[in-house]
Amino acid sequence: MSDPRITSSIFTRGAVDLSALRTPTPSPTPAPVQAGPPAGAPGGAVGGVTVVDVTEATFQSEVLERSLTTPVVVDFWAEWCQPCKQLSPVLERLAVEGGGAWVLAKVDVDANPRLAQMFRVQGIPMVYAVVGGQPVDAFSGVVPEPQLRQWIQAVLKAGGVAAPEPEDPRLDEADDALMSGDLDVAEQAYRKILAETPTDAAAEAGLAQVGLARRVAGADPQAALAAAADPDDVDAQLLAADIEVLSGLAEQAYQRLVGLVRRTAGDDREKVRQHLVGLFTIAGPEDPAVASARRALASALF
Repeated sequence: MSDPRITSSIFTRGAVDLSALRTPTPSPTPAPVQAGPPAGAPGGAVGGVTVVDVTEATFQSEVLERSLTTPVVVDFWAEWCQPCKQLSPVLERLAVEGGGAWVLAKVDVDANPRLAQMFRVQGIPMVYAVVGGQPVDAFSGVVPEPQLRQWIQAVLKAGGVAAPEPEDPRLDEADDALMSGDLDVAEQAYRKILAETPTDAAAEAGLAQVGLARRVAGADPQAALAAAADPDDVDAQLLAADIEVLSGLAEQAYQRLVGLVRRTAGDDREKVRQHLVGLFTIAGPEDPAVASARRALASALF
């Protein structure tokens, strides 16, 4: 199974020769094509998004011209192909989810062998992204839905389409478990997301929140802050920082732990550093307080 490669360098322009599919048009600038099929076109509009069955005769209008204004994802499939029956329904569902940001064009390779030959299709399912009249990326085989979502987002970006990230039901379930206090279920859900999508920042933040919730469970906030009066009590300082984050005083918590990094060494220092980085993960790298605290931490360490 191949992973989708989110890069435009997989092709050089013209590597797939589509010139034979183009026919002369009277106007050098094609009219804008809406994200929907022309009257009588094969395929159907599902949920406001077009899923088009494409043939060699309709390829120019349905794919090449349409891609000048709307990214087109071309799915090469066949009725006998079992992996195609796994991938194609997911692509169709994501096209509906996309709300018109992109169009799915389906090509039956048995009925359109010349198209498959031009795209150098050696195995199916094979999926191409076409933007501005040219293929920009491709992958073969069945890929996990999270990676497929990432690939489509990259295609939309290549096409200059500002499409919002679709909501991830896996995150919704994990967040619901966290909010209800079911930390074991929440942790398992976040870890599953990260196993499938290791760079998912929302899941990383959620997992960090699970750790925070466990650390403060049963703690008396006032007593914890009072115990932190001893500036050299590492555990008391860490708990106080956790309480401050939960109280909306994250910047104060960061300052507390940066100061503790400066006063400690060896294993204690590393323990404090890791704790602070975990608190950064909850807020995310875009938070200005995190950016400032990271600079202060770097200064304290070096």
